Amino acid sequence: MKSIRSVYKIGHGPSSSHTVGPYNAALRFGARHPDADAFEVTLYGSLAFTGAGHGTQKAIRSGLPGAEIRVDTKTRDLPHPNTMLFTARREGKVLESVRVFSIGGGSIRFEGEEDREEREIYPQKNFSEIMEFCRSNKISLTAFIYAREDPDFRSYLRTTWQAMRAAVQRGLAAEGILPGGLNLNRKARILYSKRCYNESADVTMNRVIAAYAYAVSEENASENIVVTAPTCGSCGVIPAVFTYMQEDRGFPEEEILDALAVAGLIGNIIRTNASISGAECGCQAEIGSACSMAAAGLAELYHLNLDEIEYAAEIAMEHNLGLTCDPVGGLVQIPCIERNAVAAMRAIESVNLSRFLYETRKISFDTVIRTMYETGRDMSEKYRETSHGGLAQMYKG
Repeated sequence: MKSIRSVYKIGHGPSSSHTVGPYNAALRFGARHPDADAFEVTLYGSLAFTGAGHGTQKAIRSGLPGAEIRVDTKTRDLPHPNTMLFTARREGKVLESVRVFSIGGGSIRFEGEEDREEREIYPQKNFSEIMEFCRSNKISLTAFIYAREDPDFRSYLRTTWQAMRAAVQRGLAAEGILPGGLNLNRKARILYSKRCYNESADVTMNRVIAAYAYAVSEENASENIVVTAPTCGSCGVIPAVFTYMQEDRGFPEEEILDALAVAGLIGNIIRTNASISGAECGCQAEIGSACSMAAAGLAELYHLNLDEIEYAAEIAMEHNLGLTCDPVGGLVQIPCIERNAVAAMRAIESVNLSRFLYETRKISFDTVIRTMYETGRDMSEKYRETSHGGLAQMYKG
């Protein structure tokens, strides 16, 4: 597996696959052809169907100013649902034409080229192998992670966490209408400040966590800076859970960073063995992955054992299986923002269940990840981020 750095990326919303990935692809392709006088980019698949609402063209033009962008919604049998064709010309002559795939979480791959992202640093390929290694060497998950990552990894986690916290704070302070035409009011500030006189502690916790999730997701919908966790569409789950644990429960930042590392490892395993792309496997790959990551990180924060951590992650993913990606208007707003809040609360419930029932479990984390991937592959295209089905079609405004 690659570094956990491949999971957490800081960038502009609203979609890691549709904005962060295409922007990076445009930057890289432009750097390859500094003498080109014209660029063309053709969008296929999910990028063609929902790119306008997700801000794909804006992101590409930020990396390749003046590029001509075309949309092809008819070509099928694509190598990846998020496919782009980049062409560079000089005086009318084609210098290069290459397909680029936005493979999820802001990562990209140029066709026919070795993945230039972080080198392979984990010899283990799934959670079972990692558990076996940790038990054989009598080390914790965090010790395992820090031994494999580079010396600056903890500093990277701190920068990542600061960006997450900043998104929460900006979102809580912001008011107004989200861009895109659905005329949705921001709700994070209202959720955070509105407390009923007889509100119970549990209700307060759920409301505050929801407020944090809404805050980050609304920042994402506004195309502001967020952290892929593991994607932009699911960027509110982990910040919501961990901000609550630090701000409202008093956990120190150093322990939050360890939790962030474990959450990242879970996302890395999912990314390696299945997918974190909504265009490839539906929203189960985005929100489901984020929920699973948050549950594992929270279990680490509570110093639960390996079995409890695994079971928390498994529960969280299992009960997101089959979740469709059907963004209304191609925007990362309905049902995406609300789903971040629900997933954040579900992550906490998953940890609570794992503490009591981990010795009775039958399904491993690796099994549920394989199930998620097969479910996503069987899912109709119209439920995989094309806005052709589900709420995207039923909602009439």
